Amino acid sequence: MSANKNESATLSRRQLLIGAVASAALANTVRAQTNKRLLLGGYAGLPQQAFPGPGQVGNTGKDDPELLAQECKRLGYTAAYCPPATPNDTARLKAIREAFAKQNIVIAEVGAWRNLMTPDLAARKANLDYVIGQMAVAEEVGARCCVDITGSFDAATLSGPHPKNQSQEFIDGTVENCRKIIDAVKPKRSVFAVEMKGCNFPDGPDPYLKLIQAVDRPQGFGVHIDICNIIDSPTRYYNNTALIKETFSKLGKWVRSCHAKDLIWVPQVNLNFQETFPGNGGIKTAKIPGVDYHAYVAEVVKVGAPLMLEHLSSADEYRQGADYIRKVAADLGLAV
Repeated sequence: MSANKNESATLSRRQLLIGAVASAALANTVRAQTNKRLLLGGYAGLPQQAFPGPGQVGNTGKDDPELLAQECKRLGYTAAYCPPATPNDTARLKAIREAFAKQNIVIAEVGAWRNLMTPDLAARKANLDYVIGQMAVAEEVGARCCVDITGSFDAATLSGPHPKNQSQEFIDGTVENCRKIIDAVKPKRSVFAVEMKGCNFPDGPDPYLKLIQAVDRPQGFGVHIDICNIIDSPTRYYNNTALIKETFSKLGKWVRSCHAKDLIWVPQVNLNFQETFPGNGGIKTAKIPGVDYHAYVAEVVKVGAPLMLEHLSSADEYRQGADYIRKVAADLGLAV
């Protein structure tokens, strides 16, 4: 009886110890998840400047990086778009890098919005040279990525629909462009990435995986996600939570920056999604919400990427979008 009692006592202590270790591990996991921070950013114009309208353009190459970084800080942003700069302006690049580092703000991305597949070969070459310059800027300021769209065979648009935009010719041209940009700069701190878009290649996570494999530049090629860009059908709209999770499960380890906006489905005969600020999307007549931002923010934080508000029409829309995302982050126990 005594031996059994001792054995039982030993077993009980062992179980208590195991239970205590498990409880501590769970507590540490919860604390780690709670302490994760969402890097949130958006357009930050200087007070004396008129709001530029939709998109990211508005700052100029003469704006003081110190003032821009301070404005980002005032708006509560922890990530920022890189102010305009050229690769040969070493003094400005240094000023940008130091100003945002001083405010503890991550430079999320350098935009390079040029059509790399325009059929006008002279324009294509000029566009490629410009994007190479923007990639060099991203590398110098330590931005997470330089991002562009793949372009379009429609010379009149930046990335508009064209029957050949998902052809093998388009895919091969895109692979060649990505390699040329990366090989010209040989980035070590930043990467080149493209946005997915429903009417072009790549139009989802599986085609982007194929692009990663084809480009074959592990050091210099990454992923940029704007989930609204690939919500291009009723199926993807209704099931955008699943689309978000699939996209990050397949591409997460390469993701360097993400865009934030929402979609309103306007009821009419033809499909019509209109961009709006986060939290304002959905099918208004049916009171059905738009993008599942709880799922989106959770996945963005998992990969440690910045989430950047864009394409909004006023400073107030940026504020409303940021407020909504902060509320979602608070629901998830995340700091911003």
